[in-house]
Amino acid sequence: MVHFRDTYLKAYQGMLLARILDDKFASLYRGAKIHGGVFLGRGQEALSVAIGLFLNKGDVFAPLIRDAAGRLAFGEPVIDAVRTYLGSPLGPMRGRDGNVHRGRPTEGYLPMVSHLGAMISVVNGVLMAHRFKGIKGTVGAASIGEGGTSTGAFHEGLNQAAVEKLPLVLVVANNQYAYSTPNSRQFACNDLLDKAIGYGVAGHAVEGNDLGACLRVMREAVDKARNGGGPQLVIANLLRLCGHGEHDDSHYIDSKYKAEQFGRDCLKVAEEYLLQEKWADAKTLNCWRDEATHKVEEAVAIVQREPTPDPYQENWTALASKHLNDGFNK
Repeated sequence: MVHFRDTYLKAYQGMLLARILDDKFASLYRGAKIHGGVFLGRGQEALSVAIGLFLNKGDVFAPLIRDAAGRLAFGEPVIDAVRTYLGSPLGPMRGRDGNVHRGRPTEGYLPMVSHLGAMISVVNGVLMAHRFKGIKGTVGAASIGEGGTSTGAFHEGLNQAAVEKLPLVLVVANNQYAYSTPNSRQFACNDLLDKAIGYGVAGHAVEGNDLGACLRVMREAVDKARNGGGPQLVIANLLRLCGHGEHDDSHYIDSKYKAEQFGRDCLKVAEEYLLQEKWADAKTLNCWRDEATHKVEEAVAIVQREPTPDPYQENWTALASKHLNDGFNK
């Protein structure tokens, strides 16, 4: 059995790598090296990494735009992310999308559909396919923001999962704003966790910037789903520490939230805990940061030397047909 300390250290390093990778994408965007949007997971890394860490080979993961940490924890190579953002034809989407809609479906890593709530039903479909094929013991995790809980897709997807008792773990990052719309204009219930009762599914609440709490709650939710407990709804309270995207200055975020406990930077909270428990010292933290920075810079340097897509040479067939066996969708 892996000790909690080891899990925490692994999770922290995953958060750190995701933060540095996101910061690099923001820098490239500002330097006009990235076409399309850049959406950062700043403030959400603790929740995100906990999702990816407890999924196994054969499970399904549908990340959202701020899930860089979860993607990396689930096994995405840094170079896949860089190739997609920089539009390299050697990336998993072959340069067709310079944004976050990347994945490797045959490995259970689903490319994101931007429509809010849409990925819940996609994960349900994969889990139903597993059931029909007699594949047992798998879990499907889908990420969503609190704004997405207002959509019909959320209702239909969670309702279907509840009726079919699917092993779905639906993680809601309640970052207080749906883009710029505050929660007071999104839902009237006192707590999003109340929705679990309405749909007849198990509910879990967690402080989304507390890495230790996220690890414990996500482990419990995934284990329950895997062992026949049906859908699990996880509501994480946190604050997005940046704009909706790099094009957004987030001027609308109420300053009072930044003074709340949930408004603290999850990376700083984790670092303080590591130092407090003497699981790492300042020198070790700096070393990990240097290693992560080197990994990101190395990947960017490789991709910037790669050829750009040539639309005249592209075979415009679906990724899963012509290129089924050429490694792009593996």
